[in-house]
Amino acid sequence: MIQATPPTAAAPRTGATPAAPRAAPLSEAVQHALAVTRRGCEELIPEADWVQKLQRSQASGQPLRIKLGLDPTAPDIHFGHTVVLNKLRQLQDLGHTVIFLIGDFTSLIGDPSGRNSTRPPLTPEQIQANAQTYYQQASLVLDPAKTEIRYNSEWSLALGAMGMIELAAKYTVARMMERNDFHQRYTAGSPISVHEFLYPLMQGYDSVALKADLELGGTDQKFNLLMGRHLQAEYGQEPQCILTMPLLEGLDGVEKMSKSKGNYIGIGEAANTMYAKVLSISDELMWRWFTLLSFQSEAQIAALRAEVAAGRNPKDAKVQLALELTTRFHSAAAAAAAQQDFINRSQGGVPDQIPELALGGAPLGLAALLKAAGLAPSSSEANRLIDGAGVRVDGTVVSDKGLRLGPGCYVLQVGKRKFARVTLS
Repeated sequence: MIQATPPTAAAPRTGATPAAPRAAPLSEAVQHALAVTRRGCEELIPEADWVQKLQRSQASGQPLRIKLGLDPTAPDIHFGHTVVLNKLRQLQDLGHTVIFLIGDFTSLIGDPSGRNSTRPPLTPEQIQANAQTYYQQASLVLDPAKTEIRYNSEWSLALGAMGMIELAAKYTVARMMERNDFHQRYTAGSPISVHEFLYPLMQGYDSVALKADLELGGTDQKFNLLMGRHLQAEYGQEPQCILTMPLLEGLDGVEKMSKSKGNYIGIGEAANTMYAKVLSISDELMWRWFTLLSFQSEAQIAALRAEVAAGRNPKDAKVQLALELTTRFHSAAAAAAAQQDFINRSQGGVPDQIPELALGGAPLGLAALLKAAGLAPSSSEANRLIDGAGVRVDGTVVSDKGLRLGPGCYVLQVGKRKFARVTLS
């Protein structure tokens, strides 16, 4: 770490407390790196230690080791996962070493974070299948050429029974029970399996094995991230800093993005769907998404926000965001095509690619036809959509629930996004 030599001062009077030397001013490079680190983050713990690490890295030219661990508990990644991936990419662009850690071993235990019951562990086959897509999808955000990919089974399996016992001796049950989800479950009389105590220990040991300088995670991972600091100190290493990122609100703007809640955008979704979903978020949520998902600078976002406050249509800003995100996960050409597709649909046009199917039984009632085409889950729901003027046949709104369609080819539309071309015979 670079420190300025304090100027020579006169000896203090007897009994006076000498003034502490002033810390060296931060270089522009360190100030910039600190600003990049802070952007959108919830907590940086401890910030003073991170500043020292940045200063040491600048002075030595040695990149810092920055770790993100993800358990492959599902086959796909959504926008919520990319909040920490984006931060990882920003730090990667500063020249630091990024370690994308796939928790194939810890997935066997199951992360208890936020759980109110014991989580069933995944099978090795499920983990292997999910892990195959994780890094491929993460590479849409990270620079693959500058990313170190690791699996924590490398060192976790090698620990063996003796090593696991020695690791468990480095943390107390009392401290473990300070964790919110464990405390709440214990108070409520809900079961806590002993193996769940191993999860934070193993995640913390990952930081020891990788000699991490910084670990990233969501706010729900704070306990596990702090465990890494504790265990590194136990093993004689310099403790890592931790950076927590907020959980991204989903399309509804209320609940965190989650597949189970249906308020997500998968990074593998079609460009047209991705673009349209981004445009569907509220104007208020848009700015939070800009901060957490966009690669535009904070100055650029602030300027755009000022333009909207001065009267510019907020949809213009939302279009920018939709184009940027769709381009990142597809291409500029695909994003432009998705934009045109959205315009066509908003003007009553039909997308270029829609599901096509052939059905028999003409004449067929409209509600039954919508159900058969997969545009409504049931005939009763189809009738509700018809009553709400949400159904079009060949571009014309249909309000007659008794309508029966004879042989022919029809374009059915429900809402703004659901289409099907049906050939009825």
